[in-house]
Amino acid sequence: MNERESYLAIVNPAAGGGKSRKMLGPALDRLRAAGVELEVVETQGVGDATRLAREAYGFGQRRFIAVGGDGTSYEVVNGLFPDAGEGIRANAGKAGEGALPTLGFLPLGTGNSFLRDFSDRGVEHAIESLIAGRTQACDVLRLRHRGGVIHYINLLSVGFPADVATLRARRFSRQGELGYVISIFLGLARLQRRPFPVRVDGETEFDRRRCLFLTFNNSKFTGGTMMIAPKAEVNSGLIEYVRWGAIGRLGLMRNLPGLYDGSHIEHPLAERKAVQRVEFDLNAAVDVMVDGEVLALHCEELDVLPGALNVVA
Repeated sequence: MNERESYLAIVNPAAGGGKSRKMLGPALDRLRAAGVELEVVETQGVGDATRLAREAYGFGQRRFIAVGGDGTSYEVVNGLFPDAGEGIRANAGKAGEGALPTLGFLPLGTGNSFLRDFSDRGVEHAIESLIAGRTQACDVLRLRHRGGVIHYINLLSVGFPADVATLRARRFSRQGELGYVISIFLGLARLQRRPFPVRVDGETEFDRRRCLFLTFNNSKFTGGTMMIAPKAEVNSGLIEYVRWGAIGRLGLMRNLPGLYDGSHIEHPLAERKAVQRVEFDLNAAVDVMVDGEVLALHCEELDVLPGALNVVA
């Protein structure tokens, strides 16, 4: 692939309550002034980023920039891996149609959790990485559910984080990181601890114990600054599985700071494993939070596509 091939920047102008559009011009000007070649398209609604990425990939485009928040990146990834990521992975390194896609970021949205694994400098770090052409391999996690397949690069969670994300999406979507904090404390008031039966590598039985949450991670952070999976690595070839048991409301309040510095995994009710595959035995669809998006899915199986994406970070 030509090193000077242009990027297709897929812009979500509504990201961050509309601030994405205001910040876009200066960011693109800096990239172009440094010699980064760009084509720019804007989304008009939910699902547009997936459609635009899928169409462009079909026409041979291999370099993309997600301009927005985690939700924009999630949509772009699902355009690059619509249903058969293993096919792309099998052709890794070959020129032409099989070449791995490359994804850069301009984090102009609300939550930009994935990039925080690399820097807390947000847009500035993202621009510097694009100019320098800093790329590295990144795993893509694949969830098969009753209605199809989705792919993600940050995390998927059920239980408390998904409850908080659902509340934020419905009531506090314009409050940025503050919206997460408000939703966390409101989530405490209606705290639920329930079973989500799963079976991971090496286990013969499904774990049907009640829990506060389960989360299946490729990177460390969620909600901007919450370090939900401190041991996750984006190119480990493994899913970082974190479980927190049925902790009580008071215990959770006392341990909330641990969700931000990663020390929660040391709690007696917490468990973590690095696994290749997860099976679900759910009776119905449940609320899940995946890369900042809130969905209701009947989860069936989760696995990992090692090194299937190049990220600019």
